[in-house]
Amino acid sequence: MVSRIFNFKNISLPPVQCAAVGAVAGFYLFFNLRIALIITVISILLAALCLLRVLSSVDPDSRKLRLFSTCAAALTFGAVLGVCAANAGKNEIKFGIPENKITAIEGVMLEDPRIISSGSAMVSVSLRACTAGSAGKGTSMKAGSSGEVTVFFQPENAEKLKQFGRGTVIFAEGALRSSQRGYSFSAKSLHITNRAPSVEKMRTNIRLGLIKRFEKEKWGGLALALLLGVRDNLDTEFTTQYRNAGLSYILALSGMHLAIIAALISFLLKKPLGLNASLITGAVIIILYCLLVGPMPSLNRSALMYVLGVLAVLGSLPKKAMSVLSLSFLIQIIVTPAAGNTLSFILSYAALLGILITGKAFASIFKGMIPDFVLQPLSLSTGAFLATAGICGFVFGMIAPMGIITGLAVAPLTTVFMIGSIIWLALDFISLSFLLSFPLFIVYRLMEIIASVAGNIPGLTGNPALMLVMSIILSLAIIVYEQRRRSDMLRLDSFL
Repeated sequence: MVSRIFNFKNISLPPVQCAAVGAVAGFYLFFNLRIALIITVISILLAALCLLRVLSSVDPDSRKLRLFSTCAAALTFGAVLGVCAANAGKNEIKFGIPENKITAIEGVMLEDPRIISSGSAMVSVSLRACTAGSAGKGTSMKAGSSGEVTVFFQPENAEKLKQFGRGTVIFAEGALRSSQRGYSFSAKSLHITNRAPSVEKMRTNIRLGLIKRFEKEKWGGLALALLLGVRDNLDTEFTTQYRNAGLSYILALSGMHLAIIAALISFLLKKPLGLNASLITGAVIIILYCLLVGPMPSLNRSALMYVLGVLAVLGSLPKKAMSVLSLSFLIQIIVTPAAGNTLSFILSYAALLGILITGKAFASIFKGMIPDFVLQPLSLSTGAFLATAGICGFVFGMIAPMGIITGLAVAPLTTVFMIGSIIWLALDFISLSFLLSFPLFIVYRLMEIIASVAGNIPGLTGNPALMLVMSIILSLAIIVYEQRRRSDMLRLDSFL
């Protein structure tokens, strides 16, 4: 009886997806609301849930009503979780002394240093202490500090910094700067006050050893970018060509790269170990790989989804991709809330969401009209592009639709290049890598030529808000058309 009053026909979101929707709203929309307003909204939602529960008890057959109340509870829980995670992820910096008097900082390197175009090194540092004044004149003052700042080191210190890596405690003298993006510190000197823990030192040594092997090849910079996320050795012009061609996502470690590595692991292990054992072993290898590469939000998202996917195959979790994506988002903002504010995190989840919704609808519409080997990558590119177009418009002021088409050629070549680079590395340990050096150079040059030609085609510039609205309209048009087409086919099948 009650179920007839409410129309639940189109409600199909599982609770985990509702919780993720609530968490997105809480994390990105409601995190600045006053606590009193948040408590008021939550109280209203809880009262509504109680009412729904009473109504469901009146009508025992109202299964959908009970499901709706469960999803509403999950939505409320997700919103609260999102607000808490957003506030936990804020970088609150406390210097302990006046900012304009700071002359030196001490802290722990949170990541491996990145070399920028000028040859300087950039690294994120977790503060431990700040110093004001000059120690040489005996007028210095030191205070405990907390928070994260970006530190820029001069080129002469960059190489030394790379040798120590993440987890190293450093002391640097210089000047503190403030901008709209936050605080940064320009270091004039570098002192290592404490080496990184043993595990971090081993990781850094392995990483440096791999970098040294690839550095001797012309294409080695691209291999390091695709395999380790190290873009220090990547040619600046090559990076510019990829950005202009709408192919920047190829160079950023994400699901595509992890899928290639996972597929290679599965190919090598499935036959000798069996499906379940190969999946578990693959998950362990993927986790170790992420520890080697370092903290990258998009890569961590892909790795987390891979592990959750393994659990789904083993029967421990639902197998729906949207549920796995939702659970991954919830876990990641709980464990690393600060990552939720990074561009790579936002683009990574937005792109995959677009693939699962818009891309899937696009593939359904054109199934049978376009060969599958073209349709599948085209639908992936289209879904990801439409989902991220608005974000890229706001951040970069331009979007490159040509990347949808160019990616059809560059993505397969990237797969060949990555697999070839891994095999080359294995051969390099036995001094046989020369067998693959020239073929890999040919693939590298082919990718460079394609990106160069596509990069000369101008992208779309204009009002970012208009780009966002147009991408939403196009996405909705594809989804609605696919839904109506499916409904018409179902009606036709029942008539026949």
